[in-house]
Amino acid sequence: MVPRLGSAAVLRECGKVSISMLVVQRTTERKIGLARAMSKLGFCSRSRAAELICGGRVSLNGLVKRDPETPVRLGRDKISVEGDELNAQSKIYLMMNKPRGLVTTASDEKGRETVYSVLQAQGLPWVAPVGRLDKASEGLLLMTNDSEWSARVSAPESHFDKTYHVHIGTIADHQMLQRLTSGVRTEEGEVLRAKSARMIRSGEKNCWLEIVLDEGKNRQIRRMLEALGIEVLRLVRVAIGPLELGDLSKGTHRLLSAAEKQKIDSSVRKANLTGRVR
Repeated sequence: MVPRLGSAAVLRECGKVSISMLVVQRTTERKIGLARAMSKLGFCSRSRAAELICGGRVSLNGLVKRDPETPVRLGRDKISVEGDELNAQSKIYLMMNKPRGLVTTASDEKGRETVYSVLQAQGLPWVAPVGRLDKASEGLLLMTNDSEWSARVSAPESHFDKTYHVHIGTIADHQMLQRLTSGVRTEEGEVLRAKSARMIRSGEKNCWLEIVLDEGKNRQIRRMLEALGIEVLRLVRVAIGPLELGDLSKGTHRLLSAAEKQKIDSSVRKANLTGRVR
């Protein structure tokens, strides 16, 4: 039988519950490193944030911090860079048609031109690439200041199909295409394979292939074809999951439409559900 409590007793019990809930909330409150917090706010990359912090240009709640791993309660603590308080940036999602010859990084130790040269003087907030395209490759590249979204899209378990059109210096035959999908062993002993491969058009001495990958290994197509002794003349990424490059001009970019982002998000959720079922 549950005892009946008077009003004073009820207040005491409610007070205990409130205090208990407050203790649990404080105990379980998640903290993240200062550099990561700056990245999540969409201010800059984590590596750039670390440089600013180590240079004594970042303060937390009015105190200068020089450790990029300083714990931060995102949404409660105040982060400032050279006296200017940081606020969460509006999330931005865009697609770029990356030209050949640009490096997919914020800065390059060799002084090579980066994809950010395409974004200069556009009045955009800081954005980071979602995945990479090597210097010699071109085509569809996603960029965003939403680090959590980027991580979900780039995660191996997303198994996003990435479609490439590849110009090679020979005529493909059935045996070559079959080897690309069954697996090619590199000089390092790693076995790489494509999800699918087909010839889409041919000349007298060369042809274009369409190769689809569902894993993101470094320079995978180039390494596979190199192992087969085949020269790559051009490599263009034309689709990431449900998003196609379309007629976006080389060296230009545009925002994703709400429908395009929704398609990507839906594909990520579906992939995660499929993974859990497995």
